[in-house]
Amino acid sequence: MSNEKQGPLKVEGKLADSERMKLDSDYLRGTISEDLKNGLTGGFEGDNFLLIRFHGMYQQDDRDIRAERTEQKLEPRHAMMLRCRLPGGIITPSQWLGIDQFATEDTLYGSIRLTNRQTFQFHGILKNNLKPAHQLLAKMGLDSLATANDVNRNVLCTSNPVQSALHQQAYEWAKKISEHLLPRTSAYAEIWLDKEKVATTDEEPILGSTYLPRKFKTSVVIPPQNDVDLHANDLNFIAIAENDQLIGFNVLVGGGLAMTHGDKNTFPRLASEFGFIPLEHTLSIAEAVVTTQRDWGNRTERKNAKTKYTLERVGVETFKQEVEKRAGVHFEAIRPYEFTGRGDQIGWLKGIDDQWHLTLFVENGRLLDYPNKPIKTGIAEIAKIHKGDFRLTANQNLIVAGVPESEKARIEEIARTHGLIDNSVTFLRHHSMACVSFPTCPLAMAEAERFLPTFVDYVDALMEKHGVSDEHIVLRVTGCANGCGRAMLAEIGLVGKAQDRYNLHLGGNRIGSRIPRMHRENITSAEILVILDELIGRWSAERNTHECFGDFLIRADIIKPVLNSALDFYDWQEAL
Repeated sequence: MSNEKQGPLKVEGKLADSERMKLDSDYLRGTISEDLKNGLTGGFEGDNFLLIRFHGMYQQDDRDIRAERTEQKLEPRHAMMLRCRLPGGIITPSQWLGIDQFATEDTLYGSIRLTNRQTFQFHGILKNNLKPAHQLLAKMGLDSLATANDVNRNVLCTSNPVQSALHQQAYEWAKKISEHLLPRTSAYAEIWLDKEKVATTDEEPILGSTYLPRKFKTSVVIPPQNDVDLHANDLNFIAIAENDQLIGFNVLVGGGLAMTHGDKNTFPRLASEFGFIPLEHTLSIAEAVVTTQRDWGNRTERKNAKTKYTLERVGVETFKQEVEKRAGVHFEAIRPYEFTGRGDQIGWLKGIDDQWHLTLFVENGRLLDYPNKPIKTGIAEIAKIHKGDFRLTANQNLIVAGVPESEKARIEEIARTHGLIDNSVTFLRHHSMACVSFPTCPLAMAEAERFLPTFVDYVDALMEKHGVSDEHIVLRVTGCANGCGRAMLAEIGLVGKAQDRYNLHLGGNRIGSRIPRMHRENITSAEILVILDELIGRWSAERNTHECFGDFLIRADIIKPVLNSALDFYDWQEAL
C-alpha cells in the first residue's frame, strides 16, 4: 500500500498543543480530582476536558437541546460517555447485570451501547456519578483505562463461537497484548478508586512520558472471518493454526480509516503485511511497533499522526526493519490465510465443544427497552439464568456463548419474548452499521445511528424491487469523516457532511479488504436512494454468479478500485 519512498524518520516543527497538555499532565493526573469537586459546572475545564479521555471518557452534551439552553443562558447539559476496557469482548452475566443496573439508574438515557470496538459504553453520566461508575467497574474486575486518546485502545479479537479451543487461545493473547500495552501511571487508581499515590517516580517504558502521537488500535483475528475489520487497525495479529493449535501470527501494520473533509493529506489506508512470527515473539513485536510509532509518529500535526501516515512517510520496509531491530526478531514470510466473510452469523451455532452459541442482532448496538421490544430487559433476563458468558462482537451484536442443550429452549424463549430474535430482519440490516453521531457526539455533522434504520428500510425496498432480498450488501454510515462507523470498508459507505448530506462511497468488498471510492459528493439521502435504485437494478440483472455488489461495481467499470489510497483515493470520477 505504500509507494516505499524514504522520508524523514521524525517530523520537525512546532509541537501540537496536545503534546504540551500530555507533558504538563503529571502522567495523566492534571487537575481532574479538583475539577470533580467543582459544582459550578457539569463539565471539565481546560486540559482536563481532554485528559479524561485517557481514563476512558468523553465529555458530551445533548445537541438536540443545545440551542435552547443557550437561549436560556444555560451551559450545555454536560454528561460523560464512559467506555469499558474489555479485550476480546468477553463479559460474565453477573458483570452484565451490574452494568445494566447502573445504566438504568444512573445515566440520563438508560441505555447500553455496544460498540464496534467490541465493548460497551454508557452515555449520559453526570459528573457526580463518575466515581461511582468507575468504582462499580473495579468491583466487577473491569476498568475503562486506555479506551480513548493517545494510547493502545481496547484490543479486538474474533468472536468465533465454533472454533472454541482456537478462540480461547487467541482471546488469551488479546488480553496479554492489552495488559502489556497499558499505561503504567497510577493516575486512574488515584483519581477514580481513591488509591493512595505511591511515592515513586512514574515511568512509561512503552508509551513514553507524552504517550503516543495519536490513538492506536490493535486486533487479533482468526480466519476465515474478518469480523474485526483488521484494516481499520494500526496493528493486527492474524492467527495461524496447525491442528487447531495456535502456532503464531501474521502481523499487519498501518490500517486506519479516519480522514478530514477537504484535506487530501488525510485518507483511509489498508494495513501492510510485515510477516509471520511464532507465538513467543508476540508481545515483543507489539511493543516494538508501538514504540516505533511513539518515536516516529508526527507530533506536529494530529491529522497526520496515525501509524498509517508514519508508514507512508518513512516507507513500509524502513518501519518494518526498525520493528525487527527493536524486538530482536526477524519476520518470517507471511503464512497463507484467507478471509471469506466478516459479519456475525445471527442465530444458533453449535461449537466443536458441543455447546450452543446464540448470536443476537442488536441494531446499531443500542440496548434500550423500546415499545413492544424490551431488548435491554431481555438481555438482563438471560443474564440471570445463563451459566456461560456473553461475547460482544465488533459488529455491535451480542453472543450468548456456552449454552448447554438443556438450556437452549429456555434462553430462546426469553430472547423471542423480548424482541431479541426477529426472523423478519433482513440480511442487509444484519450487515449494516452506524456510529453514534447525533445527539451526543460533538464531532457529528450528519445523522448516523438515528438515520440508519429508516434508510435501511428504503434500501431493503430496493432490494425487494430488484429481486435480491436474499442477498446482502455491506452498508455503513458515519456521521463525520473520522471513521467510527467504518464506512471506508463498506460496499456502500455514507460519510456525513451536514444534516441529510453525505459523501457516497462505493466499491468496497464483503471481506473488508478494499477501500470504497467516492461516487458522489455532498448529496441528500433521497439522491443516494435514486443512485442505489439504478445500481442495485444493474447488479441484479448483470452480475456473475455469487458476485457481490462492490465487486460488480468494479467489474462493470462503474467505479474505479482504490489501488493506493495515498496516491489515488481522491482521484475520483462521476459514475455513468
